[in-house]
Amino acid sequence: MAAPEPAPRRGREREREDESEDESDILEESPCGRWQKRREQVNQGNMPGIQSTFLAMDTEEGVEVVWNELHFGDRKAFAAHEEKIQTMFEQLALVDHPNIVKLHKYWLDASEARARVIFITEYVSSGSLKQFLKKTKKNHKAMNARAWKRWCTQILSALSFLHACSPPIIHGNLTSDTIFIQHNGLIKIGSVWYRIFSNALPDDLRSPIRAEREELRNLHFFPPEYGEVNDGTAVDIFSFGMCALEMAVLEIQANGDTRVTEEAIARARHSLSDPNMREFILSCLARDPARRPSAHNLLFHRVLFEVHSLKLLAAHCFIQHQYLMPENVVEEKTKAMDLHAVLAEMPQPHGPPMQWRYSEVSFLELDKFLEDVRNGIYPLMNFAAARPLGLPRVLAPPPEEAQKAKTPTPEPFDSETRKVVQMQCNLERSEDKARWHLTLLLVLEDRLHRQLTYDLLPTDSAQDLAAELVHYGFLHEDDRTKLTAFLETTFLKYRGTQA
Repeated sequence: MAAPEPAPRRGREREREDESEDESDILEESPCGRWQKRREQVNQGNMPGIQSTFLAMDTEEGVEVVWNELHFGDRKAFAAHEEKIQTMFEQLALVDHPNIVKLHKYWLDASEARARVIFITEYVSSGSLKQFLKKTKKNHKAMNARAWKRWCTQILSALSFLHACSPPIIHGNLTSDTIFIQHNGLIKIGSVWYRIFSNALPDDLRSPIRAEREELRNLHFFPPEYGEVNDGTAVDIFSFGMCALEMAVLEIQANGDTRVTEEAIARARHSLSDPNMREFILSCLARDPARRPSAHNLLFHRVLFEVHSLKLLAAHCFIQHQYLMPENVVEEKTKAMDLHAVLAEMPQPHGPPMQWRYSEVSFLELDKFLEDVRNGIYPLMNFAAARPLGLPRVLAPPPEEAQKAKTPTPEPFDSETRKVVQMQCNLERSEDKARWHLTLLLVLEDRLHRQLTYDLLPTDSAQDLAAELVHYGFLHEDDRTKLTAFLETTFLKYRGTQA
C-alpha cells in the first residue's frame, strides 16, 4: 500500500495548477472575437517600446499568437494621427515572407480611459537567437558551419526582400534579440515595423517608442552612421554582420552587463579560423556604408553560395504548383512505384554502371524536406526572384481616403494569410439549363478544406471571382493570379467560348 503523499508536496502542485489556470485566463477579446488575450506575458521582442506583450489564442486557427499593446499618454495627439497610424499598419500587414514574423491583425482603441494600438503577431515559441546561442555555448565551443550558413542565408533572404520593396524597408533594429529561431531551424525576423513606426510618428507621439540602441548591451549592433538623415539599407548590413559574428563565436564577451567593447569584437573576429567567413563578416562591418555589399550580393558570396541541387529546384517547383495536384500526390505516387526500378544510373569507364534504385530513397525524408522548403528553411538565392510588391510611402492617406475613414463602416474582413496548396473545381448546369453552378474546393497550407459554391451569371469572369474571394478573406492575395488562370481553364473546358 502506497504511503500517503506529503501535504507540502500536494500543496505545491495545487499552487502550480492554480498558476497555470491563472495564466490561461482570458483578459480581453478583439472586436471580432477571434483573438483572445491571456494573462501570460511573453518576451517576443517584436518592437521596442511595446509596453506589454501577452500570449493570445487565435480561436479560428487554434494556434497561439502574440498580443502586443502600444500605449499613448496624449489621447488628443493620438486621435489627431489615427488615420496615419492605420495607414502604416495596413502597409505593414502586406509584408509577407517566410523568414519575417507575420503581422496578422491590428486595431486602435481610443476609449476615454486610454489610447493604444493593439496588433497581433506570429508567436515563435522557441525564443530568440541570443537565447539559443547561450544554450548552445554550454555544450559546444563553436557553431556548426552548416547551420551558420543556413541561418545567414535565411536572414539575408528576409533583408533582401525588405530592401527590394519600393521604397526600401529598413529594419533598423536587427539584433540577436529580434531574430527568432523555430525548433526546425527556421529563422524569423521580428521588429520589422519599428523603423517605419518610429520615423513616421510626429514628435508628440514618439514618446512610447524606445529603441534597442538605448540599451548599452546592444550598441555594438548599430553602425556609426545610425540615426543620420541619410542612413540607408547599409545600416541593416552592419547589424547583420554583427549577428553573423555572434552566431559564429556563440557570444561576444561584454564588459560585465554593459557595452560590448571594440576590443571584444576584434578578439571575436580574430578567433574565426575560416578566412572566407572572416572576410564575409568584415565586409559587412565596414565603417564606410558605401563599401558594405547589399543583402542580395551577400547571398552570392563564396562562403554562402552553392549551386542548388536538382532536388531543391524540383522541390520549389513542386510547391509552387502544388495547387494543381491532388493533396496526397506524393503518397499515391510512391505506392505505385516499383521500388526495384532504377532511378538514376552513372556509367563508369571500367566496370558496370552505378545504379540508384527507388528502394534507396526515404520517402519520409522526402516529405520532411518538402515541408522544410515550404516553410522557408531552404530559400532559392541564385536566381533573380520576382521583386516584392511596391509598398506606398508612410504618408497620411489622400483626402478621399481620409473622408472614408471618418465615416462609420463595418469592421473590414480579415485577410487570408494562408496559401492554397491545391485547387479543385467543378461546373454543373442547373435543371433549367439557364445557369452554371460552380463548386470550388481550396485546400490551404494548414490542410484546411474550404468548399465554396456559387451560381454563375453570364457576366461573371474568372478575374472578378478571384478578386471577390480575396476581398472577402477567402483567398490569399498571392493566389489571385493562380486561381484566375485555373478558373479560366475550367470555364473554357465546360462552357467553351462562353467564358
